[in-house]
Amino acid sequence: MRTGYRWMALVPAAALGLAGCGGGGEAADGELTLSFANSYTEDHPHTRCGIDLVAQQVEDAGVGVSIDTFPNSQLGANTETFASVMSGDIDMDVQGSAALGSAYEPIGVFDAAYAFEDADQMFAFFDSDRSEELKSDFEEATGARILDVWYFGDRHFTADKPIRTPGDLDGLRMRFPDSPIYLANAEALGATPTTVAFEEVYLALQQGTVDGQENPVPTIHGDNFQEVQTHISLTSHQIGSQMIVVSGQTWDRLNEEQREAVQTAVSDVRAENRACVEEAEAEILAEWEETGAMEVVDDVDVDAFRSRAREYFLDDLDGDELALYESFQGTE
Repeated sequence: MRTGYRWMALVPAAALGLAGCGGGGEAADGELTLSFANSYTEDHPHTRCGIDLVAQQVEDAGVGVSIDTFPNSQLGANTETFASVMSGDIDMDVQGSAALGSAYEPIGVFDAAYAFEDADQMFAFFDSDRSEELKSDFEEATGARILDVWYFGDRHFTADKPIRTPGDLDGLRMRFPDSPIYLANAEALGATPTTVAFEEVYLALQQGTVDGQENPVPTIHGDNFQEVQTHISLTSHQIGSQMIVVSGQTWDRLNEEQREAVQTAVSDVRAENRACVEEAEAEILAEWEETGAMEVVDDVDVDAFRSRAREYFLDDLDGDELALYESFQGTE
């Protein structure tokens, strides 16, 4: 397994190099090398218990494919990399449903607040026949293929005060990603959104440009947001989904054996990745409670947030997005 860590300071050059050869390209020995981008730290579960394991499993398959991994947004900001996947300049990416929604709007509904009860329900929908049309339409619209969905973790609010009810968000400038579904989530939950790029969130919290933000526990910890926030309120307002996508141009270059190896690796890793996320979340929350690095607020009125959000989306969504949202609710 190879990693791109040594190129940390050479992001523009790395990106240009990839663009010049259509993703990872072909090595001198004829082996096809794929680039796999993500925006997370090297210690994040999606990296160490996800992408790195995929790279290792594909290499072990011995099908003439290797994967170079690029954590920490080395190949571009989180909002930029999927465009490079569509163009074929990056081969594979871990990308949130909301970001993918900029290219194919319906899929963003996966990230609607309280769309799913838990990760089991999310996986059940993704594996059902009802999701096949969505994945097919996404591929037709973007030229990229969804290999599988990974669990990103439940998203929670952080701030310098507890947030137990929607009313506690009054007057707070909360950072949300700049995408339609996240901004809709803010309105659905009663928050006042401020859009800040993920790579700039720490500085925005430190300087007081925003009062709080929302992310899963491993992401909050991995980017040290506990250094600039005092409370985490366990709202679980979103069951985070991350789609593993591959460029259509890349997929076309793979033979059947190589495709099977890549698909199998991504799908096999899903359960271990989820367990890793959940284990990391439990360990981090315990650490914060023990050290006092962040006060864990676990008496949140989740029902109040959930009922408000679902009422909002059932009223606000229409067409394919409403049908998709309603189909989530019927998945068991």
